[in-house]
Amino acid sequence: MAFRPFGRPLPILPATAAAVGGFSILFPGTTIHAETPSDQALVRKPIYSNLSSLPQPRKFERSLPPGTSSQPTPTDRLATQIRRARLFVHAHAKIAEDRTNAFMSNLLKQEQNITYTIASLAPPPQSGERLMPSALYVLVASMAGSIISRNRNIILRATTPAAIGIGAAYVVLPYTMQNVGNLMWSFEEKSEVIAVNHLRIRGAIIEAIKQAKIRGERTREWSEGMVRDGRELLEAWVRKGN
Repeated sequence: MAFRPFGRPLPILPATAAAVGGFSILFPGTTIHAETPSDQALVRKPIYSNLSSLPQPRKFERSLPPGTSSQPTPTDRLATQIRRARLFVHAHAKIAEDRTNAFMSNLLKQEQNITYTIASLAPPPQSGERLMPSALYVLVASMAGSIISRNRNIILRATTPAAIGIGAAYVVLPYTMQNVGNLMWSFEEKSEVIAVNHLRIRGAIIEAIKQAKIRGERTREWSEGMVRDGRELLEAWVRKGN
């Protein structure tokens, strides 16, 4: 490299700059120390901190515009009345629905009871009893009773057809009439007076039938004795004539 005493100074070469930088790194003039953490920084805080130490949230208070009062507005009063009316209608609609459901349940229960009661009146299949022809016989017997008591007083005209019809029903429909009698007795048991009177009437009727049978047997025996005595007298008179 040629030395130029006159003119601009020569620029610093890259090699010289690298040498100066490396010397300053290897032999620094000032020592730099890293900061050590304090003892408080080394203490770890728990994940769930104490809630009492946290700041409490402030309650929200509705702020009214200046110049307005806290009384409800007409819109608020209307909304309140609409709410009351809606609750009133809902409550009464629910009551009406419950009463309707209870009425329908009671109606279905009564229908089932009636169906079961009618089915229980039917005679058993092994009895061979048929309702249709026998019912016609009972109807004919009742009509015959009304014809017999046509010229009698009103009491006989009212009771004779019923008595003859019931008697014919017990003859041609014994199982059905027994079921009907048991059903009527179950109703009569609910009233003590009716049940007692029924037992008295039934006992009187049974006793009357028994007495009638006894009197009939005695009448038959008496008539047979009279016929026998008359025949013996006739035979004796015939023998005397011979």
